Amino acid sequence: MSDRDAGAAADSGGDDPADGDPPVRRVSDWDADRLAALAAEHGTPLYVQDLDRVRENCERLRDAFPDADVRYAVKAHTGRAVLEAVREAGLDAECASAGEVDRALAAGFGGDRLHYTAVNPPARDLDYVVGVAEAEPDLTVTVGAVDTLDRLAERGYDGRVCVRVNPGVGAGHHAKVRTGGAAKFGIPYDRAADAARAAAERFDVVGIHAHAGSGIDPDQLDSHREMVARMGELARDLTDPTGDAAPLDLEYVDVGGGFGVPYEEADPPLDLSAVAEATREAVAPLPAGVDLAIEPGRYVVADAGLLLTRVNTVKPTPDERVVGVDAGMTDLLRPAMYDAYHPIRNLGGGRGADGSDAPAPEEREATAVTVAGPICETGDTLCRDRALADPVRGDLLAVGIAGAYGYEMASQYNSRPRPAEVALDDGTATIARRRESLADVTAAERAADRPETATEPGTPTEPETGGER
Repeated sequence: MSDRDAGAAADSGGDDPADGDPPVRRVSDWDADRLAALAAEHGTPLYVQDLDRVRENCERLRDAFPDADVRYAVKAHTGRAVLEAVREAGLDAECASAGEVDRALAAGFGGDRLHYTAVNPPARDLDYVVGVAEAEPDLTVTVGAVDTLDRLAERGYDGRVCVRVNPGVGAGHHAKVRTGGAAKFGIPYDRAADAARAAAERFDVVGIHAHAGSGIDPDQLDSHREMVARMGELARDLTDPTGDAAPLDLEYVDVGGGFGVPYEEADPPLDLSAVAEATREAVAPLPAGVDLAIEPGRYVVADAGLLLTRVNTVKPTPDERVVGVDAGMTDLLRPAMYDAYHPIRNLGGGRGADGSDAPAPEEREATAVTVAGPICETGDTLCRDRALADPVRGDLLAVGIAGAYGYEMASQYNSRPRPAEVALDDGTATIARRRESLADVTAAERAADRPETATEPGTPTEPETGGER
């Protein structure tokens, strides 16, 4: 069986497009000829992000949570084209850094649609965000430590604040992304009420927030519901007019995002409607005037993007068949960092040993291969022992479900320029981010050689607004 046949077999169950767009876009659903044309025009490695799919995912979230504030977790993908599509679809922006706030502003988000949710924010980030809040007073700052509240007050900030709570319950696809139970994130649950009431003496406390983790799958929904239930209980306590303390005038309870997408071909899609119903039941009853808020990131962009990479080396060894490609952990870090699975499809286009065109992928036998990148690290592999239509030099491989935390985690390790990214919008392809050059890799060093442009170490600098991103 070829890899295309295997993908089709896996896709035959679970994704029913009868009621509209299928809940997951599999790597086999992309048009192979179009992808090959994009790779030929723009080179590889190449990210492709489909803005129409981004909008579809936003619409699906809004339909599942019609009465909730839906906020996009910007860190999943910060590209200008994606942010503009998300804004146009009606989602707000949840930003984890000053740089993400800057990007959201450049993409047209106003302060009333901006939520700054940083962890241990650096001084220069706080300086920048407090400055933004002076011009955009409706911006909300989410704070996960009393110390951070003090730092805001020292800067003269007395605006909108949301208190991040550590609910003691975590979930997610990997231990490194289960934030709900990690001490790094949020004020411990048993101290959160006192911290929120104390904060209300200095700031306009408008909400409480918690996040269980990233990539929550159906088997972890019990943990998600427990976290949501705790946040509903806390909201009722804080707004109770009959309690010993003065009630807070909360606007919302933010229960985070983390909705998973199926990376493996046979995994079923998340039943978003069931998750939404379970979330509403767990958090209820919310006090009058207090809304539910969610902040998905991965769900919005993961299946809207993929990475194209070209085979340059095929090396049979006694233990495994190694297929070398031009994309590696500097382009897609998740397999190396999380042992993450990404579906891979061979789109063909290579040549056989005699120089003739190789058979189409569906005409080749599936062969177990290790797909390895060009980085000088043993962990630089996109997959191991994966059955693909037997690759040959020049074949184009599509790495699916790569729209979330793909380009965002790309680096210049080994002094490799970062890849280009193309955005598809109603069938039209445009360059969203140009391919970096070797000169880009050393640009910061060359700028540092010019004293007149150098910045003194430790001097707060404001991110540039506008311009190419």
